[in-house]
Formats: sequence, C-alpha cells, structure tokens
Amino acid sequence: MATSSAKTTETTPNIGIKETDLKAINQGLGQVLSDTFTLYVKTQGYHWNVTGPHFRSLHLAFEEQYLELRAAADVLAERMRALGATAPGSFAEFGELATVKDHVPTDDATQMIKNLVKDHETIARLVRPLVDVAEDAKDGATADLFNARLQAHENTAWMLRSLLA
Repeated sequence: MATSSAKTTETTPNIGIKETDLKAINQGLGQVLSDTFTLYVKTQGYHWNVTGPHFRSLHLAFEEQYLELRAAADVLAERMRALGATAPGSFAEFGELATVKDHVPTDDATQMIKNLVKDHETIARLVRPLVDVAEDAKDGATADLFNARLQAHENTAWMLRSLLA
C-alpha cells in the first residue's frame, strides 16, 4: 500500500507523512518543547532555592527532574528538526507557546511541589491527544516520543503528589 508523501521542499522531508500532518505534528512538538523547557527552568530554580527540613531530598529530586526535562527538550527539538521544522529556541518563543506558567518565586517547599504537580499534569493533558495526531499520520516515531513524555510526566506528578500525602 502506497503512502502519500509530503511535498518536498528544502525544509519538508519526503518521509511518507503529508505536509498538513507534518505541520500539525510539529505544532504539537513545539508546544510540548516550550512547556518542557519552561518547566525545566522552573524546576531548576526550585532546586537552587528549596529550603527546609526536607532540603536534601527535594534538592536531589528536583535535580533529577530538571536533568530529565533538559534531555527531553533536546529530543523534542531534534524530532522537530527531523520533521523539517525549526524548533523554538528563545525565552520569547517559549513564553509565547507554553501553557506552563513561568516561575513565580516562593520559598515554601510544599508550594513548589504543588506547582510542579500542576505543571506535569498540564503537560500530560497536552501530550495525550498528540499521541493520536501522530498515530493518525502514521508517524510512529513521534507517537512513541509523545507516549514516553506522557509516561514521564504522569510518573513525576505521581511521585510529587506522594510527597504531599
């Protein structure tokens, strides 16, 4: 069975995904990348500024989380490039695209955890329908990437919620 290929241009790859599907997939990737990078910066800020009786465990947990987010941002951006799009790469672009709110300073460790739970759940809700967008376009690689991000955000939200119990 033949697949319809995308129109080939300098930036549009001819890989068997329609150009309209590539646009929708890359739009989703750009949003997830922007939210991921925004959450990365926020989490690293919490890592730097957390205090209190659970300082060490939270400091280490936040570090683990921001390192995972940094690596994820790179994978998301590189997938966009593989699909012929330019990845957002500035705070202005991230701020324009992100649904995760920028860091608001707090010295309350519990509030930091609550903020991060909310943000991870926000990104999980964003990513879930994008899996279907990629699958409908027969882009299994991006669907796999979205599923991996979904699992990472759901697991991190669960672990953070467990700290609030």
